[in-house]
Amino acid sequence: MDKDQEILAISRLVFELTKLGGADVDLDHMLAKLFDLLISLPGIRVEARSAILLNNSRGGLTQVAQFGLPPVWENSALSRADPYAGQGDVGQAFVTAASRFHPYQSVAAPDAAACFVLPLRNQGKPLGRVLLFIDPEWQADAVESEFMTDLAGALSVLVSRCIINETLRVREVELEEARTDAIRRLGAASEYRDNETGMHIMRMTHFSTSIAKAMGLPQEMRDLLAVCAPMHDVGKIGIPDAILLKPGRLSTDEFTIMKTHTEIGSRLLTGTDTLIQTAKEIAASHHEHWDGNGYPEGLKGEEIPLLARICAVADVFDALTSARPYKNPWPVEEAAAWVRQQAGSHFDPQVVVAFDVAMPEILRIRQLYRDEIIDPNQVLDLPVVPSTQSDWVRWEGSLSVGIDVIDEHHRYLFDLTNDLFEIVSQKRGASEVARVLKALSQYAQVHFRAEERMMAHYGYAAIAVQQHQHHAFEDRLQGFYEELHNNPLTAQFEVLIYLRNWLVRHIVQEDAGLYELVKV
Repeated sequence: MDKDQEILAISRLVFELTKLGGADVDLDHMLAKLFDLLISLPGIRVEARSAILLNNSRGGLTQVAQFGLPPVWENSALSRADPYAGQGDVGQAFVTAASRFHPYQSVAAPDAAACFVLPLRNQGKPLGRVLLFIDPEWQADAVESEFMTDLAGALSVLVSRCIINETLRVREVELEEARTDAIRRLGAASEYRDNETGMHIMRMTHFSTSIAKAMGLPQEMRDLLAVCAPMHDVGKIGIPDAILLKPGRLSTDEFTIMKTHTEIGSRLLTGTDTLIQTAKEIAASHHEHWDGNGYPEGLKGEEIPLLARICAVADVFDALTSARPYKNPWPVEEAAAWVRQQAGSHFDPQVVVAFDVAMPEILRIRQLYRDEIIDPNQVLDLPVVPSTQSDWVRWEGSLSVGIDVIDEHHRYLFDLTNDLFEIVSQKRGASEVARVLKALSQYAQVHFRAEERMMAHYGYAAIAVQQHQHHAFEDRLQGFYEELHNNPLTAQFEVLIYLRNWLVRHIVQEDAGLYELVKV
């Protein structure tokens, strides 16, 4: 191929590359496609290895995509200083020995490779680098070097587009969260009137979503249920305290007034979108019975909205197993047996079947979101919850602090971290990362406050140190959530490594001291 033909081929390659940038740019796929295009040019001798490293908020580089290299989460040195500072700052590509700069360079022959470094820029500002490993014997001529600089420009456009798309999706999640958070707060406001810890609403919501999962409902419906279930008793806002907080059995007249909370909730939740309509159905119908003997409408069977039928089982089971001013909690076995007995009369039989299937998860939720102070001597005998995710962060017996309930809290934090890993490793996008990160942040607060209440109750000497660590962790998670707006590609990888390192270190170094509370 003569030089004119090579120039024409290079021009066609750049054109082909620009077609890769659709609405969803998969950077790993882009690097693979780029390799296929480059090896079609006889004059350019690239290896089947490349990576994209973007600037992070700490002045270093984070690897966000790779081709022919191990994924970033297998790299212990995830974030590093930019070794190319000052080079290629005007967008010009350059060749450099790669052994000093990249963690995946061959140990056997560390000086036997080189790479083209393609600077990424957006509106004159540096974004990061693309590393294209090349045959170390190849000496690029002026045309090929100019092509690599042009290629850097084309890749800059595609990477910038990917960042913009991911940022927009994160902002959509944030807007959705702002709306749903307002709805959750309205539900919590009603709950706090007769339950000072507010844990009932969390337990009931998680029970509901666990049952829905056992029924095989799609993720979208389960997500909707998670937002709307807390609204089931919103109408209690309109019930007088003398009735709502009465420490004994209600009279017939008082119970008649209490039942109006379903109608009040229905009137409060007026709107046309799916979320409000679903919340309205749950608030209005979670006291309807499968046999038609419920209230307020006497709906029967499948006339009752499905999500309201699920919430009915979750709500009653938690009410039965929770202490109230007017009653002691039922043993779990008795409450579960009663729910089963009510299949076909009070409850939808299919929901009750799913309730039984979800019981291991339900029992775990009861321990994680408890009202009472943790007893460090309590022995848990929970059924094993089947794992559906990876064990990227693996719980091991050596991490036990000697308090069963706290160990269960820690396992759940590990599970949420593994959920986050699944999303990142399967490239499901920054919006899903934002959702799970929000859930992890919310649960961390539940865990920390429960731990601190236990420490305060039993006079744990190092409580101040623990509180400082807890608040620092909460602030860091909030920082990562905010960073998703500016660095959606780098933040999701960095939060993974932070979580893995922090959780293990905190358990081993700080929480290990909690063992002194046992047998106090």
